[in-house]
Amino acid sequence: MKLDEIDKCRVPKDEMQDGGLSHEDPTNLRSKKLQDDLQTLGTKLQLHEDNIRFLRTLKDKFVDSIIDLQVTLGKYHASSTPKIETQDGADTQSEDKPSDQKQILQQENSAASILCQLKTNPKMLASDPTLSDDVLGVVAELGKVDDSVLSSLLSEYLGTETMLAIVCKTYNGVKSLEKYDKEGCINKTSGLHGFGTSLGKTLEGRFNVISLETLRPYAGNFVANDPQKRLDIPNPRLPNGDCPPGFIGYAVNMINIDRTYLFFLTASGYGLRETLFYSLFSCLQIYKTRTEMLQAVPCITDGALSLDGGIIKRSGLFCLGNRDDVKVRFSKTSTNSSLPDHYTESERQMKEMKWKKEKILEDMRREQALLDSTRLNFERKKVEFVQFLAETAARQQTPVAMGRSAGR
Repeated sequence: MKLDEIDKCRVPKDEMQDGGLSHEDPTNLRSKKLQDDLQTLGTKLQLHEDNIRFLRTLKDKFVDSIIDLQVTLGKYHASSTPKIETQDGADTQSEDKPSDQKQILQQENSAASILCQLKTNPKMLASDPTLSDDVLGVVAELGKVDDSVLSSLLSEYLGTETMLAIVCKTYNGVKSLEKYDKEGCINKTSGLHGFGTSLGKTLEGRFNVISLETLRPYAGNFVANDPQKRLDIPNPRLPNGDCPPGFIGYAVNMINIDRTYLFFLTASGYGLRETLFYSLFSCLQIYKTRTEMLQAVPCITDGALSLDGGIIKRSGLFCLGNRDDVKVRFSKTSTNSSLPDHYTESERQMKEMKWKKEKILEDMRREQALLDSTRLNFERKKVEFVQFLAETAARQQTPVAMGRSAGR
C-alpha cells in the first residue's frame, strides 16, 4: 500500500467546513487522526521497502565477491594439493589422514571418532543439514602447536574428554547431535547415535559439546599485524613490577589456528581464538621451568604450565605426581603449510564477506518482519478509515432525507 492511496481517501478540509463541521468537531478530529495515522504508517512502509531493496543489493554484491574469491582459492587448492604416484604412474591426490584425525579415530566408539568418520561420508552427512552446517569439528583438530613438548603439556592440561569435545557454532548444532523421546530418553536412531549405528559403531558414555555462541569471548585487543590474530594480553607482573623470569607466553596464543578455521567468525563476529581457546585456557601462563613457575605464583591467576612438566590448574591448585600418557594431542604445525600472502588475504576477505552477508540476511529478516507488521497495521487502519467515511456520509444524508419528508 503506497502513500498515494492515502491521498485518495483524504477528506478535503473545505468539504468538512461546507458540511457545517467546526475545527473542534469530534468527527473532524477523528478524521484528521485517522489520516495522520495512515500517513505515518505509509511512510514507515516505504522506509522498510527501501531498506529491504538496499540490503538485497548489498547482499548480491557480497555473494558475487565471495564467488570470485572462491574461484581464486579453488585454483590454488587444485594446483597445490599433495599428490602421490601410483604403480601405473598416474598421479592421484594423497589420501593420508592428518595425525590429529588418526588419533581421534583410534578412540573407538567415541562421539569424536564417529564424527570424523561421518565427515568422510558426505552423502550421509548431508542427510542432517543442521549437523553438517553447524558442527565445526573436534577441539584436537581445530588447533596446532609448534613442538611436541608443548602439545603434550596443553593436551594433558585439558584432558582427553576436552580434547575430544565437539565444537558447534550455535546451540542448534548441540541439539542436532542428540535427540530425545517423549520420556526424555535418548533416541538411539537419530543424531550422532543414529549415524554411529549406520557406521557399525555404538556411541558409549557421555561426550562434551561446546557451543561457541554461548561462550563469553575475550573482549580485549589483538596483537597488531599478527596473521594468527593473537590476543594482546598484558604480561604478568610480580609485586615489584617486573615480568617473572622464565615466562614464555600465554597458552591461548601458543595455539596456531588451523588455516581452515583461521578466519571463521561467529554470528557476533568472534573467532576461534577469542571464543573456544580463550574459554579453554583463559590466561594460562607458560614457563620454561617448574622452579621459575613456582617463583611466579604471586602473579598466576588462571593457572600455569612449565615445559618440564609442572602444572598449576588455577591459583592454589597444584598438580603433582607422574605425567599422564595423553592419547589425543594437538598436532604439530607443519613446516610445509606456509601459504602465499595473497592466499591468506583472499581467505580472510572471503570469511569476512561471508560474515557480513550473514549479518545482512539477519537485517533483511528483521526488516521483513517490521514490513509485514506495518502492512498489517496499515490495512487495519485503512479499513477503519473507510468505515468511518461511510458512517460520516450516512449521518450527513439522514437530516437531508428527513427535511424532504417534512416538506411534503
